[in-house]
Amino acid sequence: MFLPTTRQEMEALGWPRLDIILVTGDAYIDSPFMGIAVVGKLLLHHGFRVGVIAQPDLRTGDDISRLGEPLLFWGVSGGSIDSMVANRTASGRRRKTDDYTPGGINNRRPDRAVIAYANLIRQYFKQTVPLVLGGIEASLRRIAHYDFWDNRVRRSVLFDAKADYLLYGMADRAVVELAQALAAKQSPTEIRGLCYATTTPPPEALVLPPYPVTAANKDAFTSMFRLFYENNDPVTARILVQQQDNRFLVHNPPQSPLSTPELDAIHALDFERDLHPSHRQAGKVTALDTIRFAITTHRGCYGECNFCAIAVHQGRTIQKRSIDSIVSEAKAIAVHPAFKGTISDVGGPTANMYGFDCTRKATKGVCRDKRCLFPKICPNLKIDHGPLIGLLQRLRTIKNIKKIAVASGIRYDMILADRKNGLVYLREVIRHHVSGQMKIAPEHCNASVLEAMGKTGTDELLRFRQSFNQLTREEGLEQYLTYYLIAAHPGCTLEAMEELLAFVKKELHILPRQIQLFTPTPSTWSTLMYWTETNPFTNTPCFVEKRVEGRERQKALLTGSIPGKGTVHPARKPAIQKKRKP
Repeated sequence: MFLPTTRQEMEALGWPRLDIILVTGDAYIDSPFMGIAVVGKLLLHHGFRVGVIAQPDLRTGDDISRLGEPLLFWGVSGGSIDSMVANRTASGRRRKTDDYTPGGINNRRPDRAVIAYANLIRQYFKQTVPLVLGGIEASLRRIAHYDFWDNRVRRSVLFDAKADYLLYGMADRAVVELAQALAAKQSPTEIRGLCYATTTPPPEALVLPPYPVTAANKDAFTSMFRLFYENNDPVTARILVQQQDNRFLVHNPPQSPLSTPELDAIHALDFERDLHPSHRQAGKVTALDTIRFAITTHRGCYGECNFCAIAVHQGRTIQKRSIDSIVSEAKAIAVHPAFKGTISDVGGPTANMYGFDCTRKATKGVCRDKRCLFPKICPNLKIDHGPLIGLLQRLRTIKNIKKIAVASGIRYDMILADRKNGLVYLREVIRHHVSGQMKIAPEHCNASVLEAMGKTGTDELLRFRQSFNQLTREEGLEQYLTYYLIAAHPGCTLEAMEELLAFVKKELHILPRQIQLFTPTPSTWSTLMYWTETNPFTNTPCFVEKRVEGRERQKALLTGSIPGKGTVHPARKPAIQKKRKP
């Protein structure tokens, strides 16, 4: 069933009033890939009556008022993407399209959506039940953070939205604990994964530099971020406190990772895998094509690329589903009336992290003095693609499934490090799970830029490319590698981009297509570098290209286009070579 979105749908269920109303910046897609759907179905499973208001109109109270006032709390999310990322390009231009809006026109999600929706609720429900922020936008903006679009440090979004609580991370367990506490009229302030405001912070808390100081002093901001990042592991984290105005933000330690049975139970919930009928007249939602018949195998990522926010949102510990759970979901997909035979993805943040992790994390937490994969793969991480190979083989036996794609990112350095099963896994993917192109993300080739990104060098890339080409030939297939690249990352100069251009021409023999301008999103190391112009790992100055024209020029150098016009630059035409057959 869909969660109710109108009074009529509530009446059909016999619900005179809702316990919880979830407000989101996305269209309502009932899918395990959509946070609002997962949270809503989980709360429903635990006995709470839940409704959804998707993309409410800010100009009137008609949308926000249509379900009445909830008994327990309002849950407010900007949607699956930070609203500023969804609405603005890396060069600050307004995006015309939105994959999560019916019809694809970007006209429904406001900038700083969680603040806008919280204000809308307060406007029409003056003294209402608690407002609870959640989702990626709130999660990454939970402490004082640098905002690229304002070009300044902003305080916690909990304070700017005038909300009561903020749940960070995936929040499955935390939101149920919060609902149960509020239903029992108990204080929820002990719940892990929760932030709240107070005038009397816990005495045992670790005190971060206050917001006014971090906003004015980049060294203080760096110190704050370092303490924040170090206290994001559930085993070792302390309660954090940061003064925002005359009050304090209290940041409780994260929830413990979900066990395999807990994660299996979430994915066993009844999802429609469809767009709510009320949206359909407005047009297609493009995101549905990608997620409708895709399968999540795990959460979390220990890759810790400095530009990626997964570490502070999903965590650095892998939370995996059982093979039986994944197979069961695939069988349900195979009999869905709209299924055409192709599962669009089987993976997670990094597809080939399924099935193994460093065993010390469970008792000692993540290491503070080293990383799992950078600068070299830690010997304590026993990489084994065997379970993933077994999973893919089982999925291929399911009736009505013609093709299974592995579209999630793959760490090629991990494939090379697994001497027993790495190349076996690669052959398996090449033979069965690639549709013409396999996507990998080297990001750059310049050594200093890669170090600033937290990415490995080009030796592994070239070794992997050689293995991919050899196995592809042996399988008698014509398939290619597609490379994701980043321009204007901290540390990247125009000369570094010229080096990258020479590298892709000489070594990769490609026409670069998947090129992104670095976007400083809140709560990442790379964003810290962008704001402070200092490498926090070496405490040395770091070149940062902040001019819009300079950033676009770096990208244009690789694509051969004129910044702002998208036309081919004549001087670059001869420099681009076509792909070679493997």
